[in-house]
Amino acid sequence: MAVEEEGLRVFQSVKIKIGEAKNIPPYPGPNRMRDCYCTVNLDQEEVFRTKIVEKSLCPFYGEDFYCEIPRSFRHLSFYIFDRDVFRRDSSIGKVAVKKEDLQKYHGKDTWFQLQPVSADSEVQGKVHLELRLSEVITDSGVINHKLATRVLECQGLPIVNGQCDPYAAVSLLGPSRSEAKKTKVKRKTNNPQFDEVFYFEVTRPLSSTKRQFDVEEEDVDKLALRVDLWNASNLKFGDEFLGGVRVPLRVLGQFGVHDAWYYLQPRENAGKSVKVEELGSLRLNIVYTEDHVFPSEHYTPLRDLLLDSANVQPVSASTANILGEVCREKQEAAIPLVRLFLHYGKIVPFISAIAHAEVNRTQDPNTIFRGNSLTSKCIDETMKLAGMHYLQVTLKPIIDEICTEHKPCEIDPVKLKESENLDTNRENLRHYVDRIFNVITTSGVRCPTVMCDIFFSLRESAATRFQDEDQDVRYTAVSSFIFLRFFAPAILSPNLFQLRPHHPDAATSRTLTLISKTIQTLGSLATSKSANFKETYMAGFYDYFNEQKYADAVKNFLDLISTSGKWDQKSIETPIMLKEGFMIKRAQGRNRFGMKNFKKRWFRLTNHEFTYHKTKGEGALCSIPIENILAVERLEEESFKMKNMFQVIQPERALYIQANNCVEARDWIDILTKVSQCNRKRLSTYHPSAYLNGHWLCCKLSADTAPGCTPCTGGLPANIQLDVDGDRETERIYSLYSTYMTKLIKMEEACGSKSVYDGPEQEEYSSFVIDDPQETYKTLKLIVSAVQTLEQQHTKYKRDKFKKTKIGSQEHPIGDKSFQCYIRQQSESSTYSI
Repeated sequence: MAVEEEGLRVFQSVKIKIGEAKNIPPYPGPNRMRDCYCTVNLDQEEVFRTKIVEKSLCPFYGEDFYCEIPRSFRHLSFYIFDRDVFRRDSSIGKVAVKKEDLQKYHGKDTWFQLQPVSADSEVQGKVHLELRLSEVITDSGVINHKLATRVLECQGLPIVNGQCDPYAAVSLLGPSRSEAKKTKVKRKTNNPQFDEVFYFEVTRPLSSTKRQFDVEEEDVDKLALRVDLWNASNLKFGDEFLGGVRVPLRVLGQFGVHDAWYYLQPRENAGKSVKVEELGSLRLNIVYTEDHVFPSEHYTPLRDLLLDSANVQPVSASTANILGEVCREKQEAAIPLVRLFLHYGKIVPFISAIAHAEVNRTQDPNTIFRGNSLTSKCIDETMKLAGMHYLQVTLKPIIDEICTEHKPCEIDPVKLKESENLDTNRENLRHYVDRIFNVITTSGVRCPTVMCDIFFSLRESAATRFQDEDQDVRYTAVSSFIFLRFFAPAILSPNLFQLRPHHPDAATSRTLTLISKTIQTLGSLATSKSANFKETYMAGFYDYFNEQKYADAVKNFLDLISTSGKWDQKSIETPIMLKEGFMIKRAQGRNRFGMKNFKKRWFRLTNHEFTYHKTKGEGALCSIPIENILAVERLEEESFKMKNMFQVIQPERALYIQANNCVEARDWIDILTKVSQCNRKRLSTYHPSAYLNGHWLCCKLSADTAPGCTPCTGGLPANIQLDVDGDRETERIYSLYSTYMTKLIKMEEACGSKSVYDGPEQEEYSSFVIDDPQETYKTLKLIVSAVQTLEQQHTKYKRDKFKKTKIGSQEHPIGDKSFQCYIRQQSESSTYSI
């Protein structure tokens, strides 16, 4: 979800690898071990939770998390919790990374010391204050000053223990001053509207007389106002601190007026009493991306160059291929390139062109597509995007079964447990391998068309180049991707392919490793398959599968999926589980009022229906066919004073649902919208607020069947996995070119060197593949020109934004360190010109 910002769309995303924790303090009991899990939080809002690692003080998680961030935030935080069966889970420590510091750790494995967790330091949100100092002349002629403090509102306060009932305490800090004045408590909202005024009397001498202060008089400029936000708790432990601000009265200036937003801050010295080294550390790899996307016309020159890459001769001189040459990792280039080409329907000709060039450079058919080339990375990325649902319907049922049954499958005699039988384990493993092999080799009709077209191109290029040397090359060219890079990795790490929510436990992971190895070898069609295994126990196990029927099944499957344009993925009739999880729903009718109408339910979405259940595994309490979903939209918070709510609109009524956090709400809205996008009766307007007390809260119309008052959000493509923003991907490609500009210049020099001196290559140029120096040089000139034009537009935007920005505004509250960082960057680059 993009944030609109003066003609630009701003996208934020984060990809996190949660590695392991070490030296967690032992539990103060005889057992000493802990059952720990890790959460990912945007400020105080939890958006992800790892599995629980039991009985360990050095838990290994090995989990990946990616999300689009739909709102502004100040900290990306990680909490380590210890599960407690009888009481609330206890927090051990945290890592909080400021937004402006995320780039320091970009893409690096980093050990972070766990910091203490204190209620006084767990703050988020902002407050709007208005201060006004006025003079009052008393009957005796003394000039008093009255400070009027208006607390208008707060936004984004943390939700504590599932509720937020905030109030503000206002006090004037100074000698002999300690009284605090409080606002009314606002129930069930983390965006309270207070609009209350408090008065404080102060005195100061007239600045013109410069007379000495009497004891009772104060220098206003040395005073400060303190505003603390609290959650009115019913617990015996008292109210919870939500954050505070300290405003020195010197900000009033000569006019005596100050109106500004402030970010709430933790208490001074909050959480400093614990020794940091006693809490352990956490290994993380964080990749935070922020894309500032201009309107589409700004990207036309660069986009046209990229989309024409398949037509450039030779393809090594194309804009897309050059991106792969200059990037440090081919994967960097492949991700935005594939998404862009998929969006514009040009992925097949592009991959066909670069694959054909790579095949012609390959000397040995046994090494075809085995390197980490741009071709391999682009095909990998295409399979992940276009083939994710194919993978789900093919592998998820059997993977779920393996992870649930926990059958012993260890066949290494050295690792065998005393209670296990080797023959039984072999039979268990053989049974699993047979079932997975069968579901894969009978799934050809469901292989997505775009993958079939690419495989057809690979087969033809390989067969033309090596047919005389290797009769099976038309199969191995395809199997090296579909088995080696698609099915085998998905079996090995199902959590990375959305087949399981978390990394499997150690025993199940070992089972999946053995299955993956066997499937990979079965798909390779190697002549001597047993020799492929270093381990003798694997070679012995593979004898089960040394039958011609397995090779025939693989070849038939590969023939089927490399037949161009024959099958259409829309013909899949098997229900595909797209998303599931607990959420809170409001009753659909009858009783309209009261919290009793909101109940926790297990929701499940397939490509056929959207259902909810009392709990996971039970029968559906309600089933909504996909064709009955007329729109899916957010529900305004004011409807029920609840955050992260959305509505699934049906012909007769709307189902109101609350997700657990902002990321999950966005994910559910996106996927529900996508699966229902092609419904013929989809609405064009909707009501953004609920129907309560006999009328719609948004437009006040009384008829519950009244047509919507607000246009529905923009349509999304029906193909779930290919929902791509072409301009955003072009902006990412521009960013890569900009980052590697020195390499582009070096490549230009290499082209000149090759053109003038046709001899041994200079070492600094040897890493570039340049088949035609003249054509490559022409393309490089066009790339540099397009990149510099976009660079100028970004620089102009930043300068214009800097001029218009007001510190203390709602967008840039006082205390926002990231904005101060932004100001510093602008001042450093203000003299920069391209």
